[in-house]
Amino acid sequence: MTTACTTGMAPTYASSAANNSLAGRIDALPSSAGLWRFITLLALGGFFELYDLFETGYISSGLLAAGIFHTGSAGVFGIADQAAFASATFLGLFVGASLLAPYADRFGRRLTFMCALMWYGIFSLLMAFQQSAEMIILFRFLVGIGLGVELVTIDTYLSEWVPTHLRSRAFAFSFFIQFLSVPAVALMSWWLVPQTILSLEGWRWVVIAGAVCSLVIWFIRKNLPESARWLAQQGRHQEAHRVLSAMEKRCGITPGADFPQDDAAAQLPKKGRFSEIWAPAYRKRTLMLVVMNFFQAIGFFGFGNWLPALLSGKGTTVTHSLLYAFFITLAYPLGSLICSRYADKFENKWQIVMTSLMTVVFGTLFALLNNPVLLIICGFLITYSNAWLTFSYHAYQTEIFPTHIRARAVGFCYSFSRLSTVFSSILIGLILQYAGSQGVIVFIVLSMLMVMLSVGIYGPKTRGIDLENI
Repeated sequence: MTTACTTGMAPTYASSAANNSLAGRIDALPSSAGLWRFITLLALGGFFELYDLFETGYISSGLLAAGIFHTGSAGVFGIADQAAFASATFLGLFVGASLLAPYADRFGRRLTFMCALMWYGIFSLLMAFQQSAEMIILFRFLVGIGLGVELVTIDTYLSEWVPTHLRSRAFAFSFFIQFLSVPAVALMSWWLVPQTILSLEGWRWVVIAGAVCSLVIWFIRKNLPESARWLAQQGRHQEAHRVLSAMEKRCGITPGADFPQDDAAAQLPKKGRFSEIWAPAYRKRTLMLVVMNFFQAIGFFGFGNWLPALLSGKGTTVTHSLLYAFFITLAYPLGSLICSRYADKFENKWQIVMTSLMTVVFGTLFALLNNPVLLIICGFLITYSNAWLTFSYHAYQTEIFPTHIRARAVGFCYSFSRLSTVFSSILIGLILQYAGSQGVIVFIVLSMLMVMLSVGIYGPKTRGIDLENI
């Protein structure tokens, strides 16, 4: 994996006197095995977050078969329990991203990161043993809170540790690791959901597997270093120098000389305020990201979470739709891995626009096709474009805010993607019921057009620019 990501990059050395600033030393980190191992450790947490996120659509059939979930007005809230389950997930994500993710700016990336992973693992495990739709939906909401904090913190953590020239490539590789979870949960659901093992329904084993493995990863990642940029911004100069020196050793180079006390990273306020994301310098960026997140989530999760149902609407059986979905979801990790070869060659904003256009084109074709082979090919291409879009916008939104408000700003903007999905999950269920899978695809296509317009017109350029200068 390291070879695929490191070829073509000439190493530079942190001991060079050309630029001894904190940003300069981070930018001088070579594309080494040590750096990619660090990125992989971060991504492993995201693996189980996305595993849990995407299981929403796959385990619902098992919950229905077990008689726990009901369709239509027989559901807990007078709507299909699958829709309520998905909405509870994203409502929890909204709460976590908007209200709790800012703690990463206050208490640090590492501590917030580890607490969120533990929270997710414990409540996910508890959810697997609930017997009623009400309790499963409640625990799903609590799981979503941990997911919301975790995903925002991973992004800020990663952007602050990776050299400028590797930022987009690092996000692509990180999402390659994370997206391996999508075919994993699809395959496990196809295999386990129809079965009962040790008196436990298959859907419970799908949930238990993700929860237990995430808790194992928690122990593996306890030794991750804090963000040097965050430490410097907090005035903890010697700690920042120490963790940065350790990272340089991890990457196989001689640690650089201590950066100046008046380094740009240390000049930022120790504590950010919510009002700062609406300051004239950042107001347009905040609004642009709010619109982008709101509508991209409809396209991404609308297709991903409802893929088996959309395929069933095309006339396939539940078993076949899950199997087709498995092949289609292979595009998530493969797309990210392929894109890691050229992710740093283009502006992130134009990658977001182009991938949204791909979803519009192939989404329209998906709505018109009925042939199983063509459906899989078209679904694969939609998923490929969604994978490309995901790492592009995750990298992009962490680049355009300063360190002291980065988690707060990203969490606020990102939370709108979760808020939109709370309602769109219910809305897509209604559209699927009354207008069929073609109506759902039209809804997704219109949403992606909004993404293209907002980012294409109002998004700033970030390629090749230090975080401190964007």
